[in-house]
Amino acid sequence: MNHKVAFSFADGKTLFFPVQPNEILLDAALRNGINIPLDCREGVCGTCQGRCESGDYSQDYVDEEALSSQDLQQRKMLTCQTRVKSDAAFYFDFASSLCNAAGPDQLRATVTNVKQVSASTAILHLNLGNAGQSLDYLPGQYARLLIPGTENKRSYSFANRPSASNELQFLIRLLPDGVMSNYIRERCQVGDEIALEAPLGAFYLRHVARPLILVAGGTGLSALLGMLDELAERGCEQPVHLYYGVRDAADLCEQARIQAYEQRIPGFRYTEVVSEPSPHWTGKRGYIAEHFDVAELRDGQVDMYVCGPPPMVESIKTWLLAQALDNVQLYYEKFTESNA
Repeated sequence: MNHKVAFSFADGKTLFFPVQPNEILLDAALRNGINIPLDCREGVCGTCQGRCESGDYSQDYVDEEALSSQDLQQRKMLTCQTRVKSDAAFYFDFASSLCNAAGPDQLRATVTNVKQVSASTAILHLNLGNAGQSLDYLPGQYARLLIPGTENKRSYSFANRPSASNELQFLIRLLPDGVMSNYIRERCQVGDEIALEAPLGAFYLRHVARPLILVAGGTGLSALLGMLDELAERGCEQPVHLYYGVRDAADLCEQARIQAYEQRIPGFRYTEVVSEPSPHWTGKRGYIAEHFDVAELRDGQVDMYVCGPPPMVESIKTWLLAQALDNVQLYYEKFTESNA
């Protein structure tokens, strides 16, 4: 059985292709039109170096001048010497254009449902049933949607994991007068056709070998729901703690879905924080970093994924620095809501 492999690049593009059993990864990439930079092809020069972000693999030979022992511990690899043993994802610290690789797929989807799930958020369901094949993306990545009736595009993270049914979900922040917000409120109908480009983005779930802290601000929850769906589906042996922050309690959404992860993911914890609550709110108040479990973060190595508005992301980066938590590997994505 072939393995499905993803190559992600520094420009945010991701390419998927099949790899045959025991096939050298470089050979499979070249066979699929992905021309990874290379030189010696003997594990010596290091030109085809990347890093395995997820999955199992082995390497035939790696010269110590190409990759040090520390590099190997960090799951760095040489494409010309790698054989994958499972579905896997690899990252390369250069633009996809160096590989003469095509950009994201241009697709057309159909609206199957749209529902307001909080005072300020809607969830948009699309289906790519006529795309001819399943859309591959890494949980946490996003798509760029062309808003019907306009020439405007907006980017939204997938709120679910990839599936053979090609069902896609996106959390949409409803602004007072935004192009997408107005479309959702005023014109969006089941059966509408929406063009999109996908997959995009370098924020995605990596290999899970350490406890996970997931931090969402507002509709940044969308990317983390995709990750949680993936963890629930494939199993996770590490504890997972989701922090979800919003301005007002009325902005909280998908709470039943989040609570269901307690049954699907062993060791799952959930903390919600409201920054500007009403007097009736009895839960946690203020900003997310004020409620981090410091003991949890200091107890060994931890991976933290943060997705939300730039001020939230920056405040968490500053907090981690002030706490000298260099044992925390931080992955983050900032998003800025458009007012147009």
